[in-house]
Amino acid sequence: MTTPQPLLRAAFGELVETALRLALVAVLLVWCYRIIAPFLDLLIWAVVLAIACRPLHTRLTVALGGRAGFAAVLVAVLLLSVLVVPVVILSFSVIDGAKLVSQALETGDVHIPRPGQALADWPIIGQWLHRVLDNFATNTEAMLVKLAPQIKSLGAIALGALGRGGLALLQFAVGAMVAAALLVNAEKLTAPLQVLAARIAGARGEAFLALSTATIRSVFKGVIGVAAIQGLLAGIGIFAVGVPGAGLWALLVLILAIVQLPPLLVLVPMMIWAFATVDTTPAVLFTVWSVVVSMSDGFLKPALLGRGVSVPMLVILVGAIGGMLAAGILGLFIGPVVLALAYTVFTAWLAEQREAGDPVTLKPESTGIPRLPG
Repeated sequence: MTTPQPLLRAAFGELVETALRLALVAVLLVWCYRIIAPFLDLLIWAVVLAIACRPLHTRLTVALGGRAGFAAVLVAVLLLSVLVVPVVILSFSVIDGAKLVSQALETGDVHIPRPGQALADWPIIGQWLHRVLDNFATNTEAMLVKLAPQIKSLGAIALGALGRGGLALLQFAVGAMVAAALLVNAEKLTAPLQVLAARIAGARGEAFLALSTATIRSVFKGVIGVAAIQGLLAGIGIFAVGVPGAGLWALLVLILAIVQLPPLLVLVPMMIWAFATVDTTPAVLFTVWSVVVSMSDGFLKPALLGRGVSVPMLVILVGAIGGMLAAGILGLFIGPVVLALAYTVFTAWLAEQREAGDPVTLKPESTGIPRLPG
């Protein structure tokens, strides 16, 4: 039995029409992406800030008698104070340090203090380390001449990093203001997001949306928040003991904390410097302070990361490093949040099990994530 020609033509025409529709939608999506691509990282950062600060904004709105706009302004001011002011201080610290090093190299007036005898009394490496530092202090000019090419290369890298840091500072500031605008319109944006989640995930869309919100808030507080606290505490200790370029070392501690590496990688050389140049008591106090700062994530993360939301540290590490490589300093902050969100939602989706006549459920005991409400 052959199919009538009119039916074939109709089926072919419908197929062509569907293909054209899909092609037009694809072209529209590609053009939309090209238009928003330069702002995509900034928009993601603003959304993360808005979701993370939503509970605070709600409490402020209630305290201010329902003035959501004024509450959003206060949140933006707080974000600018927490994010931008330390970066500005850090930038001035790095610039001042670079000027001092440049002037010292130009005039040849470079003085490095000789290490104290207490350093030589350290077990195993004390004598060797004292000899190396003492030789560098007494032959500073010759060592600088020998290391001049490397110093110039580091200077160029530092200047480039400062330029990228200035751009990141602008992105942080703009992101805080966009987040405030999103908070003002949070009620209006909630309904479309719920509809979109339902279109994507069906009946489980609202549950996945709630899980996504909880993950963003937990990772923001438990990773970025903990890293910021460790960087601030480390900077206080480094500044108090008098280590040159305290702002730069505090930034390195912040970066290491975000990528889940121990701050002691930066603080141990600072401890050695303290024992080599200052009195024993301040050096011991700084060492104790540094150890406490490095170990503080052991009790800060359980308190801030959130109960019931479990994200492997490898996911955070890959997100931080990959985000920084893809989007610079801003990517260092949004990378862990985005990758943790993708991991949590994907794991929840894989954990769904359908039984005959039963709704979709999740197995929290096997995934470490909360059960989606039914």
